[in-house]
Amino acid sequence: MQDTLSKTSKIAVLCGGMSTEREVSLRSGKNCYEALKRLGYVNAQLVVVDNNIAQILKGYDYAYNALHGKYGEDGCIQGLLEIMKIPYTGCGVMSSAICMNKEYTKRVLKNYDIPLIKSVFITSDFKEDIKAAVNGLKYPLMVKPVCEGSSFGMSKVNSPDELTAAYNDAVKYNPDVLIEEYREGISATVGVLEKDGEVFATEVLEFRPKNEWYDYEAKYTKGMTEFILPAQISDELTQKVKDITIKSFKACRCSGVARVDFLISDGVPYVLEINTSPGMTDTSDLPAQSAACGIGFDELVELILKSAGLNK
Repeated sequence: MQDTLSKTSKIAVLCGGMSTEREVSLRSGKNCYEALKRLGYVNAQLVVVDNNIAQILKGYDYAYNALHGKYGEDGCIQGLLEIMKIPYTGCGVMSSAICMNKEYTKRVLKNYDIPLIKSVFITSDFKEDIKAAVNGLKYPLMVKPVCEGSSFGMSKVNSPDELTAAYNDAVKYNPDVLIEEYREGISATVGVLEKDGEVFATEVLEFRPKNEWYDYEAKYTKGMTEFILPAQISDELTQKVKDITIKSFKACRCSGVARVDFLISDGVPYVLEINTSPGMTDTSDLPAQSAACGIGFDELVELILKSAGLNK
């Protein structure tokens, strides 16, 4: 294996995987692979991840992680790469595992006084009345699988009569469920990158979905969401959002790249979640946010590649 990254390093661009986000990951991986080839990384190869990934990875110098969801974004592939001593991009084992779980992310961020929307965590061994469990919350509510991306299994609940069905849908994706108060406000997201040892936030991206909320269709179908970049918020609020973004990134011990999602309500930027393997598709947020900072797609891919090894 090569000790230092070079244009001849053998790079595995990991994509696909075994999660519900497989198709999105395939698109992300293809884009990143093509960018690396344009950049002159002659030995970059697109690797579609399956159960045999440990055998496939033998002989690679670096791994570019374009996986999303279970096994690729939750510390599993990161742990395997650590064992195999293959430097990889993005966040490490601990930060990946924490941020994949929306409830544990909130528990960490709470210790840093970061604004969070009121919620209830329902564990897999819950046997009581789901309606009674949310008595302290105000409707409408958002019901979310704790460890799932791309809005799979998420529902908006307007009354107690709708709660059980929404909960049953969420547990199809994950046995633990987060139920959160729904707030009106500005939906926004901010990318975080590292360059030369410095962590910085991208421009704040505001999105206005054509659907009632930012579901899978709105995320991955062109024309289903209006993007405002930079967000139409004051300079003071913009700086506050960026400061909270970097504070959240560091609190969860992230590295290399991440994206922090917000709901800005009554001037308060509430952190919803941290995505440690942001999408790199044609409609993904991070490439657009980076472009607004003057960082083109190929430059973004190389910046992320150079984060390989920062996650120790």
